[in-house]
Amino acid sequence: MHDDVTLGEPEQWANYQQAVVDIQLADRTLRVTPDPRGTTTGSFPEPSGRTIHVVTGFNPGGRTVLAEDNDRAQAVLLDEIGSRALAWWPAAGGDTHGVHIEKSVAVVGLSDAAASELGRRFGQDAVFAWTPDSWRLLSCTGDDSVVSGWRTTTWGPHRLPGGCSARRPRPAPSAGGQGDGELHVTALRRFSAVRGGRPQWCRCCCGGRWTGRGGGIEGRGSQGCW
Repeated sequence: MHDDVTLGEPEQWANYQQAVVDIQLADRTLRVTPDPRGTTTGSFPEPSGRTIHVVTGFNPGGRTVLAEDNDRAQAVLLDEIGSRALAWWPAAGGDTHGVHIEKSVAVVGLSDAAASELGRRFGQDAVFAWTPDSWRLLSCTGDDSVVSGWRTTTWGPHRLPGGCSARRPRPAPSAGGQGDGELHVTALRRFSAVRGGRPQWCRCCCGGRWTGRGGGIEGRGSQGCW
């Protein structure tokens, strides 16, 4: 992003303005890069044009924390999104060189105020709001925002850097049909078991029954996701 900001800038604000976001669709990944205000280049994946907000639970307050703490916070964030029955894509935000990457989620169905409040609850300074016309940085502690344009680059399906090791479910089709509009409609189920030293959370949109095999660790839904 390229505009000046009027709010009291957090230490990481310049990094937020320059950050890129990768969003993993069903068949490819989009990278969103800030461009000069008023310019848009590439494809917008939400067919009805609704705002896509990008939120993370990683590194609250701009401080680097332990990986297990970040994973735990991100799982709670996904749990919250699932409880609201919001549609989402896996995402990752960071610098253009991939040195610093944070797991994120690209959510459809929140207002700007609700997205900022959600970020604030997870200790974030800001969240992103993407529309067909703009890419915005929204403060989680005030009403300020920074507006720029955007461009997207596309490549084939691959794992997002720092992505979840769990198998991703097949996306549910949106009301607008197949393709870019396919989103995950979450129904998160939390396992009570522990695997790899940490509690496991299922990120499942299949709505299937759980077999509870392996003490619940490997329970699978009707679409084979877990």
